Amino acid sequence: MPRSTNKEMILGIMVGTTGISLLLLWYHKVRKPRTAMDLPKFLSLGNSLDLMPLQDEMPNGQGTTAIFQGRQLQILEKLNELLTNMEELKEEIRVLKEAIPKLEEYIQGELGGKITVHKISPQHRARKRRLVTVQSSATSNSSEEAESEGGYITANTDTEEQSFPLPKAFNTHVEELNLDALIQTADNLRMNESRKMESFELLCDHKEKFRDEIEFIWRFARAYGDMYELSTNAQEKKHYANIGKTLGEKAITRAPMNGHCHLWYAVLCGYVSEFEGLQNKINYGYRFKEHLDKAIEFLPEEPFLYYLKGRYCYTVSKLSWIEKKMAATLFGKIPSATVQEALQNFLKVEELHPGFSKSNYMFLAKCYIDLEQTDTAVKFCNMAVLLPCVTKEDKDAQKEVKKINTSLKR
Repeated sequence: MPRSTNKEMILGIMVGTTGISLLLLWYHKVRKPRTAMDLPKFLSLGNSLDLMPLQDEMPNGQGTTAIFQGRQLQILEKLNELLTNMEELKEEIRVLKEAIPKLEEYIQGELGGKITVHKISPQHRARKRRLVTVQSSATSNSSEEAESEGGYITANTDTEEQSFPLPKAFNTHVEELNLDALIQTADNLRMNESRKMESFELLCDHKEKFRDEIEFIWRFARAYGDMYELSTNAQEKKHYANIGKTLGEKAITRAPMNGHCHLWYAVLCGYVSEFEGLQNKINYGYRFKEHLDKAIEFLPEEPFLYYLKGRYCYTVSKLSWIEKKMAATLFGKIPSATVQEALQNFLKVEELHPGFSKSNYMFLAKCYIDLEQTDTAVKFCNMAVLLPCVTKEDKDAQKEVKKINTSLKR
């Protein structure tokens, strides 16, 4: 190849290289301000600080400068792409957050029914296995405590209403019951201490169908009271008491002239008070007495009411002066009752229903001891011993009667 041709080729390469370098420098000057505006300030500052050592070490040659500027542009482009991806991710997260609350509604629509949750205590499962030998499946509904009057539980309860699974065969049968048949069946089951849980479960199975029927509501409240008595676990007892009291409130609101509603509301207030502090105990005591008196007004021939009132009077008669003073300070009135008033109520029980319970005889004996009528007290202790022990209350009364007999013999 001739020497002149080589010179021309070298000169062309140099001119081309110089042109490319100038083009890159121009592109950088035009591009840099716009890129800086697209990125957050803290990133721009970070990039400039990171690149400072490189600039110090950078040779003065134009080729190296062009390569450095090209790399800087690539870094800026990558950072810009990263920020774009982050913004897209944030948007997707926001959409998901908005969609989650609607997920349950969507699933319900797809399944064509109400989604329910079953929460069953371990203790109940153990009892259920003892009562039912048939294979069972969970078919009943449960509702959250946060539900208000739409269900049976309101926000003032601290526990969750439970629904209990029943055998398929049993459920198929009870679904055919009307309200009258349901009430009769539940009442008959409840007469047997060992079948009170079945009565409760039967009512649970029909709570959606008859939830607005007064005769159902007060019986359902009573059933929760039964479960309170049957349970030996403090948390379960509190759970049953709170739900039962809420049902009782609903009953007395809808049927203020129904004595049974007032009766079981009063009873459940007494149960709830067992888990309260002194101030609330006193408050529930006044509420108990108020609704007990209303129940007696509407059901004057019900012996259980006089038994409860006798117990209230006896308990109040034993309050110390400090306890009465505290009640007066908190509520502006002093609860008053005497042993004689308690005795009259317990005697009324015996008049309406002779041999009503072992506990009634036990309290009669205590009243006569306080009134220093020992012979009569011994008579009622002996009558109490003759009655069978059926309920837990009977067993407790039996132990107390033995203590009384021992003390009287001394």
